[in-house]
Amino acid sequence: MPAAEPDETLEAQKARLEEQIRAKERQLQTLKANLLNLDQGIRNGSHAADEYKRYGRQLIMPTMGLQGQLRLKQAKVLVVGVGGLGCPAATYLAGAGVGTLGLMDGDVVELSNLHRQIAHSTDRVGMSKADSAYKSLRALLSYQCLSRLNPLVEYNLHKFHVSPENALAIFNSYDLILDCTDHPTSRYLISDACVLTGKTLVSASALKTEGQLIVLNDPPRPPGDLSGGPCYRCIFPKPPPAESVLSCGEGGILGPVVGTMGVLQALEAIKLLSRPRAEATPESMGNGTSDEPPKASMLMFSAYNNPQFRTARLRSRRSNCAVCSSTPSITKASLDSGSLDYVAFCGVAIPVNILPHSLRLSPTEFAILPNAARGTLIDVRDETQFAICAVPESVNVPWTGNAASWLAHAEEAGVLDDEDSACKYIVCRFGNDSQLAAKAIIDRSGGTTEKVKDIKGGFQSWREEVDPQWPDY
Repeated sequence: MPAAEPDETLEAQKARLEEQIRAKERQLQTLKANLLNLDQGIRNGSHAADEYKRYGRQLIMPTMGLQGQLRLKQAKVLVVGVGGLGCPAATYLAGAGVGTLGLMDGDVVELSNLHRQIAHSTDRVGMSKADSAYKSLRALLSYQCLSRLNPLVEYNLHKFHVSPENALAIFNSYDLILDCTDHPTSRYLISDACVLTGKTLVSASALKTEGQLIVLNDPPRPPGDLSGGPCYRCIFPKPPPAESVLSCGEGGILGPVVGTMGVLQALEAIKLLSRPRAEATPESMGNGTSDEPPKASMLMFSAYNNPQFRTARLRSRRSNCAVCSSTPSITKASLDSGSLDYVAFCGVAIPVNILPHSLRLSPTEFAILPNAARGTLIDVRDETQFAICAVPESVNVPWTGNAASWLAHAEEAGVLDDEDSACKYIVCRFGNDSQLAAKAIIDRSGGTTEKVKDIKGGFQSWREEVDPQWPDY
């Protein structure tokens, strides 16, 4: 605190300090205004020399050049889903100099995301993913504008999920769409909206150690024009069975695998945006010119295969496609109205509920049983999960998906001894596979045994009811 002037009263000291504070505030406002002017100057191109330096390693390549970089600068790209795919895709697009980047995601950051979703961090758990990614990409420290990854990029945040009601209006504002979501419902919706708005789509997926990448609706043509690129429905007219669709939480995912696919999405986006935009003419179609878009293909990646990458040629547009054909059943009006039920189209996996109440025990009810009454606890998770955490003295017989083969393995493990009168308790991760295994044993006995019980909710409920320290993986 500054020393007081001789014989200065307390009131005078207070007035002097208040004036100093006001002066500092005016100075701060001036600095902020100067910073804003600098930022605007950068955005308006007055620092073109910085752009040559920033993008120089791209500019000198014949495949990019000055015109390609300018196309990137003018482009508007929407990243739908800012998770494992969207984080690296958005980062590389921002670094490459895309003019406007839209970030669309209605989820919040969770701790289980962080091993693969590289734009998020531990201190942002619970924050909107769109906000977190924006914060990461801007990386704004104090008022130092140039500390950002790229201060030349404009960001649009859409902190909600894509839906039939909002897709068309939002997609119309962008030049290219990246599908970085993780479920068939969103993939069909995003593809339909891209066809109806005339946008090319870069779509990717990843699970466990494998990934896929496809560029759809390239070139974008209106419904009925078979010269356009195929859409997602052209390639997959029917969605996979709902019960076969695994999420990352169920099937697992290796971080670099989904990161690889996200980087490849950014690469395809840069190639699409920087290429000349000359419209194809009847004379140029099919003559092998550089302006002709490549034939549609799917890139498949498998981390543990050799070679890791394979490519499969895809079919062209289907003449009877629900959205691409000359008589589509999916239109702008039907999408805008919200009458299309994508969840119903893709199906919903019905939770397993096949055992009577008398054959099901809550984790709490099992935990309070005397040791002598616990019989045999059969854990039907796979070997990897069993090695992570297991109840002492439980027996691991992984559910195979087939009752006959699982019963054979259970007999080999010695847990189906007909002479053993002790009760058999079956547990899994979520309480679904355990019911199927219990039913297999009951059917084996002709439906006469009451000595088989399922633990409801599996280890997910076990953690909530019995052991809060049980690993949440």
